[in-house]
Amino acid sequence: MRLPVDELRQRAARVKCLFLDIDGVLTDGKLYIGPQFEETKTNYVRDGWGIRQWIKRGLQVAVISGRPSEAMRQRLQFLGVQHIVLDREDKLPAYEAILSQLGLKDADCAHVGDDVPDLPLFARVGLACAPADAHDRALVAAHWVSRYPGGHGAVREVIDLLLTARGDG
Repeated sequence: MRLPVDELRQRAARVKCLFLDIDGVLTDGKLYIGPQFEETKTNYVRDGWGIRQWIKRGLQVAVISGRPSEAMRQRLQFLGVQHIVLDREDKLPAYEAILSQLGLKDADCAHVGDDVPDLPLFARVGLACAPADAHDRALVAAHWVSRYPGGHGAVREVIDLLLTARGDG
């Protein structure tokens, strides 16, 4: 459900916490399996730089993912992300706990998701965003869709949108 430009800017300007999924958002959604069954994933450096810029301004990032990934936990910690919840298919309880901990309201949050498990958060947050290659149901539910696919700059584009709306872009 796309928003008119003025409403999009208003909602984006209010965001204090950016929630992110990992697979298909921070990564291209592919799992690379090695000979010892170890998983590796790729990250886009510009997404990471955007996350650091967001945090540098005193704003929050929270990551909730349905899969475990120690490598992604370490990458996110390196970027300065303090709220990381992995291996949770039902994301809503983790979202509510982080909201409570930070003293925020739904309207203070944006979420970038790409698939059906993200829809409950899309229904709650002030701004729901999706990468260009998200699942059809996520694309329909999103308030805004990036020009870029997951793992290829979608997160950076969302952060640029948010910072610009705040007058800090």
